[in-house]
Parts: sequence; structure tokens; C-alpha cells
Amino acid sequence: MEKNFVLRIFLITSFLVFLILIFFKFTNKEQSIKQEVEKIEEKIESSNLIKDVSYTSKDPEGNQYSLNASEGIIDVNNNNYIYLTSVKAIINLHNYSLIEISSDFGKYNTDNYDTIFSKNVIITYLDNKIKGEYLDFSLEKNLLIISKGVILKNNKNSLKADVVEMNIKTKDVKIFMYEENKKINVKSLN
Repeated sequence: MEKNFVLRIFLITSFLVFLILIFFKFTNKEQSIKQEVEKIEEKIESSNLIKDVSYTSKDPEGNQYSLNASEGIIDVNNNNYIYLTSVKAIINLHNYSLIEISSDFGKYNTDNYDTIFSKNVIITYLDNKIKGEYLDFSLEKNLLIISKGVILKNNKNSLKADVVEMNIKTKDVKIFMYEENKKINVKSLN
């Protein structure tokens, strides 16, 4: 009876040791697979990263749009979009002064050159400086729409509004608030 008992203990212990070894081997393999997946994801992300991004386009009327950024990441789901950081753009309109734009971030469409600028957006043209947090620029629509905390300053005035919209073809500027009961805040600097 004692021999059977010892044999049973030995078999149970051996079986438990075997199970523990399989468990550790499986866990290590799972961890190894996880590390490989992370390496592959890093390679994919770094392969989508572009340093010193630069694009230039010109329309039939001679207007030129140049865009530069410190880096861009190509959208994995739609390679026509590039997410940019430290963005600077110049719109050189035929028979007009330059329009300069800068922002912390941007989203550029390589098909139609439309660009969304975001965070610390600054537009400079003539003697005007416009600051805001969001700018939607469409070359096709000839439209700049800056919003979120907009402040426009020049040598004579300073104003606060919700939105400043500029047609780059006609040079018309519209300044407005989202709510009818709110007024544009204008301050004379003279």
C-alpha cells in the first residue's frame, strides 16, 4: 500500500511539474509574440513618418501654395492625408501680398491641397495678424476660415470674434459670431 501511495504522489507531482513547465513555456511564447507585434507596429509607424515635409502647388492663375513641416505621419487608413507638426505655409497670391500661416499641428490632403491647421494658429498678411486655434484652408474654394478664440490685430484696431473668413481670390473678409446676441469686440489702438 505504501508503494502505491508513493507512486501516486510521484505521478501527481510529476504531472504538476509538467503542467507548470508547459504554462511557463506558453507564457514566455505569448510574451515573445507580444514583443514581436510591438516591434512590427513600431516599424509600420516609423515607415509612415516623414521628416522635413515640403509641398508646393500652383494654380492656373499663378497663385502658389507652399507648405513646410518638421515632420509628418501618413494616415494608415487613407494615405492621402498627412498629419503634420510645426507647420508653416505661404500663400503667394498673384498681384497681392503674401499670406503666411503657422501652427503647431496640421492635416494635409495631398489630393486637393486642403489643409487644417490647429493649435496656436497665426495668419499674417499686409499689416494684419490673426490668431486662433483652428484654421480650415481650401485652395479649391479659395477660402480661409479661422475659428476658436480669434483675435485680429493691425496698426489701428484689435478685435475678438468667433470666426474670420477670408476669400483669397476676392480678398473679401467676413468677421462674425456664432450666436446672434453676441457682438464682435472691437478696440481702437489709436
